[in-house]
Amino acid sequence: MFKKNSKDNILKELEETLIEVGLKIAKRGEGALFVVGDVKYRPLINQKIPPFNVVKNPKLLESLSLMDGAVIIDKKGFLKAYGVMIKTTKTIKNFGTRHSAAMTASLRKGNFVLIVSEEDKKLKVMREGKMVMQIDPLQKNVEKSVSGAVDVLESVGAGTLGTIGTGILVPALGIALLPGIVVFGSAYYLGRLLTKKK
Repeated sequence: MFKKNSKDNILKELEETLIEVGLKIAKRGEGALFVVGDVKYRPLINQKIPPFNVVKNPKLLESLSLMDGAVIIDKKGFLKAYGVMIKTTKTIKNFGTRHSAAMTASLRKGNFVLIVSEEDKKLKVMREGKMVMQIDPLQKNVEKSVSGAVDVLESVGAGTLGTIGTGILVPALGIALLPGIVVFGSAYYLGRLLTKKK
């Protein structure tokens, strides 16, 4: 199941785990912020739980993510910190601190950021300062689309995708390829993706 020698498989499994945990949190109407990669942060609480593989222990990950602050995970799938404040460099007008922290964390190339919004009860995946996907946890059978959503995430480059302002404020500009999942992007990218699916 967990292949240590394959970086791509580790990241795919990690992204699937984070989305699955995020869906559970969103369905309860709670929020969370997960960052895979490097970001500047400051702990809000004492870090008493040692690093662990989050794919192998999603229940502990879920519990830690409900504390104030973000959860930081390395690209091998190990918890680095929880309950941390990300040093924000970008703000998003009309959105709270969690969205601003997510935007800042996503600006670093290679980071994967998943925000679970308490307000709209949606999951948003961000990369390189852009929202690339939105997931509706209340959509029937959305859990069955998680693996397909991660496949789409792994096949796209953030440079071809729409900006966060477009994605968050006008989700109709995205396209739903899987039940409950909207992908945001340019007409060129979306056209290419749709023609590949046929």
